[in-house]
Amino acid sequence: MTWQDKRVTVAGLGVSGLPAARVLHGLGAVVTVVNEGDDARSRAQAAELEALGVTVRLGDATLLPEGTELVVTAPGWRPDKPLFRAAAAAGVPVWGDVELAWQLRDLNGRKPAPWLAVTGTNGKTTTVRMLASILRAAGLRTAAVGNIGVSLLDAVLGDEPYDVLAVELSSYQLHWAPSLRVHSAAVLNIAPDHLDWHGSLAAYAADKGRVYEGNSVACVYNVADPATEELVRAADVEEGCRAIGFTLGAPGPSQLGVVDGILVDRAFVADRHKQAQELAEVTDIGRPPARHPSPAGASRPPVAAPHNIANALAAAALARGFGVEPAAVRDGLRDFRPDAHRIEHVDEVAGVTFIDDSKATNTHAAEASLAAYDPIVWIAGGLAKGARFDDLVIGAAKRLRGVVLIGAERALIAEALARHAPEVPVVDLDRTDTGAMSAAVREAARLARPGDTVLLAPACASMDMFANYNKRGEAFADAVRELAAETD
Repeated sequence: MTWQDKRVTVAGLGVSGLPAARVLHGLGAVVTVVNEGDDARSRAQAAELEALGVTVRLGDATLLPEGTELVVTAPGWRPDKPLFRAAAAAGVPVWGDVELAWQLRDLNGRKPAPWLAVTGTNGKTTTVRMLASILRAAGLRTAAVGNIGVSLLDAVLGDEPYDVLAVELSSYQLHWAPSLRVHSAAVLNIAPDHLDWHGSLAAYAADKGRVYEGNSVACVYNVADPATEELVRAADVEEGCRAIGFTLGAPGPSQLGVVDGILVDRAFVADRHKQAQELAEVTDIGRPPARHPSPAGASRPPVAAPHNIANALAAAALARGFGVEPAAVRDGLRDFRPDAHRIEHVDEVAGVTFIDDSKATNTHAAEASLAAYDPIVWIAGGLAKGARFDDLVIGAAKRLRGVVLIGAERALIAEALARHAPEVPVVDLDRTDTGAMSAAVREAARLARPGDTVLLAPACASMDMFANYNKRGEAFADAVRELAAETD
């Protein structure tokens, strides 16, 4: 594509719009940025771009600038906005930041690095970081990019000559990436999320499924989630591309799974009907050290929750499809350390283990956390985002020693508990101040017995009480440390 004098409208300032505008201007395009906000931050960003010669319109992003030949949008902008309706009516294509990076990936004259892509409702970040760790263990130059870490534009246009990229993609990004065609991809799971943006679960799943379009080697799916396999069946892939399943059980042909605590590959072997390749032990899957040392001789939490074993299998499948040897899978999983607030062991106090999974901001993520421990005192609540909690409570009821509820919409969880687990003690903290977390930890410790796990897996967003899930997890860890100091 010739960019010189091409008239491009960039929708939205911020983490994707600002670099997109800079890059396009540098390529010679005539760039106009439209932004709904007109606050101090937006004005500062606008001034930066205007100094380069970019036109910026703040406070109104409904009209398509005259002469626009391409719209590049921030991924979170809803597809029903008037700007996009006007673009469709005028026959103007709309790209997201991922599509722009894909189109520019060979601009620097080097052979573009292949993309190994991961999407799904939950587990994307962990899986991509596992995959990057495995690829590095194989001696490959790589980075975790996309909806995580290094921006894709920086990765494809920078000076670093990558061998392969581990790419996290959200449903928003995939919606706006019409020509994306990656080496291999995985959809980890499908559960209701962002339905206000996509309009329906079917539309949300279809956007996730876009990641399989044009795959050349492997479409990796979750055997336990038939919706992911259906997306593979519906995808138009290159000839020879294979469907590769991952399962927590014993794998069948063309699958990766677990046998007697060993991660096993029956997909990328000479005879998948008769052979299996050991990749790693479940105990090889890395974990961060406790933030507060446990007493000598104290028991440790499980090495990996079931959903993180599944994430490891998905990462291994993508790596094996790229030709990575089994030893690198093992070494990469050993080197991997999950991000904070994802099944993070905080401390053990009086024989009770405290686990921070503040990142469990929806019911699907919380379900995975709750399945990893037994018995549990569960700390939950926040902003429900329209979720219902009946299925979550039904699945976890037998594991619950007690529940402590916090947050603005905790009543929704309380009602589900009353319907499906009326015998479980519930402490309803009628407060949404940040100090409520300290009270929640103390109430949970009171309900717990030695050998139990106190699990922060809120199943809700955090913004009613905290700036983000990180701050919520930090408040939990601080409260546990205070409790530990008093107990020592």
